[in-house]
Amino acid sequence: MPYDPSLPIGPQLRGILRQQVVQNELSPGTRISEAEIAQQFGISRQPVREAFIKLAEEGLVEIRPQRGTVVRRIDPAEVLDARFVREAVESDIVRLLVEKRDPALVRELRRQIAEQKKLAECSPKDFIRSDERFHRTLAEGAGKGNVWTILQGLKSQMDRVRFLSFDLYRNDRLIDQHEAIIDSIEQGDDEGAEEATRRHLRAVLEDLPNIMRANPDVFIEAPEDQI
Repeated sequence: MPYDPSLPIGPQLRGILRQQVVQNELSPGTRISEAEIAQQFGISRQPVREAFIKLAEEGLVEIRPQRGTVVRRIDPAEVLDARFVREAVESDIVRLLVEKRDPALVRELRRQIAEQKKLAECSPKDFIRSDERFHRTLAEGAGKGNVWTILQGLKSQMDRVRFLSFDLYRNDRLIDQHEAIIDSIEQGDDEGAEEATRRHLRAVLEDLPNIMRANPDVFIEAPEDQI
């Protein structure tokens, strides 16, 4: 796990561990040790402890006094809450973009779509990274880059689900939804842009029950009426 020794280790360590949990490289129930990670990185245990605390605040790990730290299972309620917040925020973001009608932004978004079409058959990491860049570009284009940063902690569980369910998604469907958002922005259709965004982000509502059934050991069991 490489890191840049010229930069503060704490944020880097948190990012590395977060990525491993989100991408299911550290699966739910995995015990992670302060001492082992500190030794692996050649650092003291203090920044490791701080990274664990930050990850616990995101709901990614559970710190159990006297028993160690383990990767948490995914709580479906947290996934749905994150989707709710994202839908509200990103719907407003695309309305702001319709007001701005920035041709340069539209060109950049279409360039990203072309890239996504090339990546559609590649690894989940490559495609999801491109999808993440698309949504971040929308936020930054609306002058809401800081809002997107805030959303990162809120949507951790959604991101975990995306990596688990990559094989269940049709990438061409996701790309079509992205294109519908761009088309509405370019046409100045604020209602269309909002509707396309909401439809895009509500896909998880349809897919989550199937994802949970396919990965029962990864999720905290939730009542059927909550998913």
